[in-house]
Amino acid sequence: MQFMQPRPSSIVAALYTARDLGVGVAVLHGPSGCSFKHARLLEEDGMRVLTTSLADNEFIFGAHESLVRVLKYAEKTFSPDKIAVIGTCVSMIIGEDLRAAVASADLIASVISVDIHAGYTENIEGVIQTLEAAEEAGWISGEELFRQRNLLAKANEVERLRGAASVEYIEPSRGDLKHIAASRLIELIKTGKRGIAVLNAKKETAYIFADIIVAINEVYPLADIKYVANLEPRGLPKTIKDSNNIRKGLLERKIQFTCIGALDEYGANGDRIGEYIRDYSPDYAILIGVPHAIPKEYLQNIECFSVTNGPRQVKPLKDQGHAHVIVEIDLHPRSLGITSIHPSEFGDVIRSFS
Repeated sequence: MQFMQPRPSSIVAALYTARDLGVGVAVLHGPSGCSFKHARLLEEDGMRVLTTSLADNEFIFGAHESLVRVLKYAEKTFSPDKIAVIGTCVSMIIGEDLRAAVASADLIASVISVDIHAGYTENIEGVIQTLEAAEEAGWISGEELFRQRNLLAKANEVERLRGAASVEYIEPSRGDLKHIAASRLIELIKTGKRGIAVLNAKKETAYIFADIIVAINEVYPLADIKYVANLEPRGLPKTIKDSNNIRKGLLERKIQFTCIGALDEYGANGDRIGEYIRDYSPDYAILIGVPHAIPKEYLQNIECFSVTNGPRQVKPLKDQGHAHVIVEIDLHPRSLGITSIHPSEFGDVIRSFS
């Protein structure tokens, strides 16, 4: 399918994967404006992002020395244990040899290089190539690389079947008004209906999405609600750390929950969670994070409150029969750099009803 709406970039995906691997400095070998927004955001998460700032003359003659210079600067200034060199469309077009530049820099740090561009149909190519380089460098095992490949395929499948990649173009939407959805949710809680709240969130977004569970439990601690969360400690270093932080935050608040899946398994988690919901047989479900991972056959006759951070996910969820779809606007940028459960818009609206 040819998409007529902006899609994530393989270069950006490589940067985020480098961060998840515990890279201290990522060097983008390309123009200074390449992936500018995400590079700046990732610095909020503790990874330094430098650029070789290629100019038009280097588009023709190459920029080996520029990359060597920036790599030496990165090590001298920041002393990172791990460095990732991420290619761009320009570096691939001119045929820059990233490995040769890394060898010339003669660094103490462990370094991987990723030849990537933004022209791939699937942005996960940036993730896969970064993980392959990490496996070659001994940063992750072959078993983890195999696991990640499977998870990426599942996540892509969910997007194609029920997500923002299911049609050529989807009109973005802010979703239902939060106070209207919260009012209906509280009505169900007060009348004693049986509910289930499921956190099935993607990686660091769970820091904010988890707050919705916290808010419900704060305002209605005796509500007949079963809590479920994808917080099993598996995955790349940052993913495990995030999972442990959020799980600790929930337990400190005396919230009891069942773990189903890990933070990087959100796309592969749908059937496991769906079967759990079906067996529990609730009157309503609060699906938080990646609600479209759960096939609609598990949600028959259940009033769904689905919370997403994707404005283009509203229509697909409505088409699948979700009664209430709430969007946490700009949640992903807000989740960078935090290490504990953080207030959500919908959570604060629920609190306001107390």
